[in-house]
Amino acid sequence: MKLLSGKEFARLLEQHGWNLLRIKGSHHVYGKAGSVVRLSVPIHGNQPIKIGLLNHLLKMAALHEEDM
Repeated sequence: MKLLSGKEFARLLEQHGWNLLRIKGSHHVYGKAGSVVRLSVPIHGNQPIKIGLLNHLLKMAALHEEDM
């Protein structure tokens, strides 16, 4: 699996219809119309998101590794 930084993952979400709802510190919260799911993406420079969190965020966003 390719590691992504928070910035890259946020860009991926936006390409798949997710909208930035708010920013609280270094976490960007995304939502999608018609969905109750909210995703909190840590934006820590170009530091990659840890693999467990990345898998969880992908699952919650209904995305697959092929979408990356």
